[in-house]
Amino acid sequence: MLCAMSKKVLITDYVWDSLEPERQVLEAAGLEIVAAPDGSEETLADLARDADAIMFCFAQVTAKVLRAATRCLVASRYGIGVDNIDIAEATKLGIVVTNVPDYCIGEVADHAISMILALNRRLGEHDRLVKRGGWADLALNRTMRRMSDATLGVIGFGRIGRAVAERGKAFCGRIVAYDPLIEPGQVVDGVECVEFGQLIEQSDFITLHVPLTPDTEGLIGSGELARMKDDAIIVNCARGGLIDESALAEALAHDQIGGAGLDVLEPAPPSAKHPLFGFDNVIITPHTAFFSQASTLELERRTAREVVRVLNAERPENFINPEVAGRSRANL
Repeated sequence: MLCAMSKKVLITDYVWDSLEPERQVLEAAGLEIVAAPDGSEETLADLARDADAIMFCFAQVTAKVLRAATRCLVASRYGIGVDNIDIAEATKLGIVVTNVPDYCIGEVADHAISMILALNRRLGEHDRLVKRGGWADLALNRTMRRMSDATLGVIGFGRIGRAVAERGKAFCGRIVAYDPLIEPGQVVDGVECVEFGQLIEQSDFITLHVPLTPDTEGLIGSGELARMKDDAIIVNCARGGLIDESALAEALAHDQIGGAGLDVLEPAPPSAKHPLFGFDNVIITPHTAFFSQASTLELERRTAREVVRVLNAERPENFINPEVAGRSRANL
């Protein structure tokens, strides 16, 4: 059953060149796209009033936006994390929330490993030194670990964490993982699962792959940084709020850790005077770990297909709030 032409899909924001892939999916189902000119709460609340569905990337879909969307049946996230939508309010209102949890696993894993390799080999620092005319000025006074002797610690052993570990096996002599859902002592996919504190203290490289929740916010703070090796490298390609950035800057300033690779900051975009910008042993990318042309095309199409499913009263592939079933606006 195709959706009526009068139905509208509000797209709050996107970071790729065009909406053509999702437009093809949505218009084939008789749906009209309304692209928001900005992601402010007032703009989104105003445009949501006659939207039958919302597709959102990084914009905040607040309770105010959801309450304004009196016709909305589904809010479909371009991506994995859903910390930028008020799920409790959506559920209360009978709005189905979906995401795409497995679209960029390889890209994020590649990004995390690339950051670890680049930071360990000091590629950014040496590149800048050479370009400043300092070819002969290099002082080899910072740790460069032989990877085969190093321990890689993976915090969060879901799809992405396991993909990182699999790649890490080609480089690191030992890999350990921590996940609150896995009992320490188990071996999963050839990786030893350990206590959080054990991972923090023993790892040469630490990479974060957990969602941002009240339990994980500030997961890495001054206490955790102090327990790390003083030449450890930490990488975060998950969510900015996982690391206390002020504590990280302090640890770097006092040589408590060896370096950091961050694809996410909190808030984003950061101030031009962000304290982490002044360190040569820090790599920061603008939340691009997810990106490749192939992954983005997949994301656009799959996010749109979830909207079409729900508007046709079909259960989505990825149901974030299944407790809404039986009382949803979409009659699921």
